[in-house]
Amino acid sequence: MKVKIKDFKVEMGVKTNGVEFEVRDPDGNLRGDCYVTKTGLIWCQGKTTRKNGVKMSWDEFISQMQAQGS
Repeated sequence: MKVKIKDFKVEMGVKTNGVEFEVRDPDGNLRGDCYVTKTGLIWCQGKTTRKNGVKMSWDEFISQMQAQGS
């Protein structure tokens, strides 16, 4: 995967607007955008807008990652 920061709206820490990561496959095709905010993550597949993205709190993310590690 190719991941780059598209929009960097950070002031000393991740705030409400967060940081936007663009994710592309090795061929350069857009897979989606991932927003990292102070409340969690938002995944926007393809050209999905942020308001229609899949939201996950930090607690949900941590639980899923820990479950996969077991």
